[in-house]
Amino acid sequence: MTKTDTDRSPKANKDHVLIFDTTLRDGEQSPGATMSFEEKLEIAGLLDEMGVDIIEAGFPIASEGDFAAVSAIAKQAKSAVICGLARANFKDIDRCWEAVKHARRPRIHTFIGTSPLHRAIPNLTRDEMAERIHETVTHARNYCDNVQWSPMDATRTEWDYLARTVEIAIKAGATTINIPDTVGYTAPRESADLIRRLIAEVPGADQVIFATHCHNDLGMATANSLAAVEGGARQVECTINGLGERAGNTALEEVVMALKVRHDIMPWSTRIDTTKIMNISRRVATVSGFNVQYNKAIVGKNAFAHESGIHQDGMLKNAETFEIMRPEDVGLSETNIVMGKHSGRAALRSKLNNLGFDLADNQLNDVFVRFKALADRKKEVFDDDLMALMRDSAVEQANDRLQVKFLRVICGTEAPQSADLTMSVDGVDRQVTATGDGPVDAVFNAVKKIFPHEVDLQLYQVHAVTEGTDAQATVSVRVEEDGKIATGEAADTDTVVASAKAYVTALNRLLVRREKSAPNSDVKSVSYRDVG
Repeated sequence: MTKTDTDRSPKANKDHVLIFDTTLRDGEQSPGATMSFEEKLEIAGLLDEMGVDIIEAGFPIASEGDFAAVSAIAKQAKSAVICGLARANFKDIDRCWEAVKHARRPRIHTFIGTSPLHRAIPNLTRDEMAERIHETVTHARNYCDNVQWSPMDATRTEWDYLARTVEIAIKAGATTINIPDTVGYTAPRESADLIRRLIAEVPGADQVIFATHCHNDLGMATANSLAAVEGGARQVECTINGLGERAGNTALEEVVMALKVRHDIMPWSTRIDTTKIMNISRRVATVSGFNVQYNKAIVGKNAFAHESGIHQDGMLKNAETFEIMRPEDVGLSETNIVMGKHSGRAALRSKLNNLGFDLADNQLNDVFVRFKALADRKKEVFDDDLMALMRDSAVEQANDRLQVKFLRVICGTEAPQSADLTMSVDGVDRQVTATGDGPVDAVFNAVKKIFPHEVDLQLYQVHAVTEGTDAQATVSVRVEEDGKIATGEAADTDTVVASAKAYVTALNRLLVRREKSAPNSDVKSVSYRDVG
């Protein structure tokens, strides 16, 4: 049996809230948000560095790719507990343990749906499900002494049955009991009362940590999570940027900053280094393809922006008139460095650091080449240009199967538009000419000629990053194939080039999803089951 730290018992840490990040598991379940192996390892490293207590690294039995990623993350983790997800069966739990056992501090997280709607899925009676909970939690506990159990759809489970199953899980050896609001149904008062009642009435509840996992379907995920903490929960499950299925999960940055800023009424602390929030927020947005909305709390572009004259005047006199936290608290800087074609690597690194990006030398070299090319086409490179550049540079991986090498489009007022495209497919360059009803249609038809495929283009969206005729255009696309959804985004001063890159990026991500869901001889791929 693997021993884990004992300094995090509820009694010893009554004023501390554990941060359980599930960006790599629940967050990645967002349609189109699939991350590569390398990206998962990078994000896990950033989470570990910023002080996340528990990282849910994935669902090991879902695919060989997921198993490999969880195993690698477990081996590289320095301080965080590394957790894997498993359904309530021995095969899932065995596979989960094989992946997380390499961690200094491993955790098995097993779950089953307990509400009437979810009990009907495996067609189990209450007694049959209770027996399965006892058997599977016991099985997990035989592997390690850090076991988390979740009654999926807990907030819609009958009270008597929820209390019964929680008691069974505790007696079987679970050390953390997570109470998921799987469909974002509950409200803050209910969230607090449910945790408070479980702690008060279930035998053995004072010996475990209670956790909360909230979804944002009604826009109350953060409020419900904080209410649960007030009710006695000492672990909050969340994701960077609130990434997750449907309307997303509780946003890590919102919970952490709420506890920090309003410590007067919420006297609980976390281990999170908040100055690293902006960097990881933007990195997750880049690798997931899910941009952060401008007015998103804490990490949105406008979170520390002021346009109103009254607000600007107040800010100039005293920043606290309209800001309840400092930009530096989340990793931003107010320093303004004008960037252009004469700027060097040091200036670029400083500017990117101010924007929340922390780059290694090799990453800086790659971005610097792209920056210089952009600066040659623009008089001034604005912050938004650099952020678009960072998004674009990160998605073009050297191991992408499809890469745009050359594109020329010929437009006319009468004849069909034509596109000459050279594209690399698995390292082999191919060139075609195609026509279409407009330049973008011609480009997409050219891509299809080089790499035949059948996908449904669900979204094609263009917006200018900055103002002026030399502004970069950011293009977003979303494609669907057999229920698999992938997104792509790219920026360029040429809208058609950006369109080609975005489309090809989406196809590359779709290929990753194909490979991830392909069955193999050892472990069949399974659909992710949302734990909350």
